[in-house]
Amino acid sequence: MPHERTVRIHTETIALGALLKWAGVVGTGGEAKTLIAVRRVLVNGQVETKRGRRVAAGDLVAVQGGPTLAIAAAYADDATTPAPLDPRLS
Repeated sequence: MPHERTVRIHTETIALGALLKWAGVVGTGGEAKTLIAVRRVLVNGQVETKRGRRVAAGDLVAVQGGPTLAIAAAYADDATTPAPLDPRLS
């Protein structure tokens, strides 16, 4: 039975095809294109046929026969912050 899982994105939006790759639903962009073209992907309950469709935090992406992806924003503390420059090096 398909399951729901949360996918955190580090940008404001992400293209649907890229999301499917990022989440590991498909291995290549070509596989994402085919999955979307045969109408097996829903975004917020509606069939989506454009792999360039932008999805954002709060969206639900369901893949027929696969997982439902709940899109969430990455937390600020998830990002690695570079160390401050040593003022002696300026």
